[in-house]
Amino acid sequence: MVVIMKAGFTTDQLESAVKAMEAGGVKVMVSKGSETTILGAEGDASRIDQEKVSMLPGVDRVMRVSEPYKKANRKYHPDNTVIDLGNSATVGGDRLAVIAGPCSVESEEQIVGVAESVKRSGAAALRGGAFKPRTSPYAFQGMGNEGIRLLQEAKAATGLPIVTEIMSTDNIEMFEMCVDVIQVGARNMQNFDLLKQLGHTTKPILLKRGLSSTIEEWLMSAEYIMAGGNDRVILCERGIRTFETFTRNTLDLSAVLAVKKLSHLPVVVDPSHACGQAWMVERMSMAAVAAGADGLIIEVHNDPPHAKCDGAQSITPDQFDALMGRLGALAQCVGRSL
Repeated sequence: MVVIMKAGFTTDQLESAVKAMEAGGVKVMVSKGSETTILGAEGDASRIDQEKVSMLPGVDRVMRVSEPYKKANRKYHPDNTVIDLGNSATVGGDRLAVIAGPCSVESEEQIVGVAESVKRSGAAALRGGAFKPRTSPYAFQGMGNEGIRLLQEAKAATGLPIVTEIMSTDNIEMFEMCVDVIQVGARNMQNFDLLKQLGHTTKPILLKRGLSSTIEEWLMSAEYIMAGGNDRVILCERGIRTFETFTRNTLDLSAVLAVKKLSHLPVVVDPSHACGQAWMVERMSMAAVAAGADGLIIEVHNDPPHAKCDGAQSITPDQFDALMGRLGALAQCVGRSL
């Protein structure tokens, strides 16, 4: 249940509404937007007298919320959430956030070189996998802790915030200390123990949509993190599994529109993993921006044919630079900047 306050309500009227809701045995979340203040009931709101609350001075109206996700729900938080990534980079506001870098960290020369290239082109943050979840146990699994160290070297050289994927709850303390944005991969979207523990961290969480997950399941995973106290969740559409095999996955751009309507959380799109083919990345990136995405996460490698992981979907630094130029022009058409 949510209570929408009237414009010009007093402090006493707000307190009365909160107390009336708390009397029904719920915790009350107060969300003050630019134009509207909303009181959200966390817990079982069935014992709250909706008619009585609606008649309180200062209360505009009361609505029941049927969706199981509460903190991620736009009804509870009407304004878009803007999340600080570090080094003045944000996601969710008027400026598009483009996160770029290789699928996996391979060497200091590689990651620092790519970081310097994407920084010159205007990237807001650096992505790079240190721990890699792979379908085959024989495939390259990443450099682990050494990869994290090399990402820090790249950050020291460029100032770009680091975005990298966490695989295990055992690594949370290290990621809290060494990483700017913690990525939860598609395979871990419903690793609820991991999500619960990430709810107690202070770092932004980039939550990728599961391979076959519905939008509601995706938002419920975000709710797990937010219920633990971490409201800094970024949703990432990276394609879902369908019957089509031409592309690696099927990029669901309608999900961007749907989630922006249902939730206040920022949404970014990963065209690289969605398509699996480098030649598609440019157009799908532009389509994502046109659909209303708040940012992109793009795989950029200095030598894609010899990449240890996902070279086929990686674009070169020169291709990324050209893409950023086109995105800058497109952003203005949709009321954004780059």
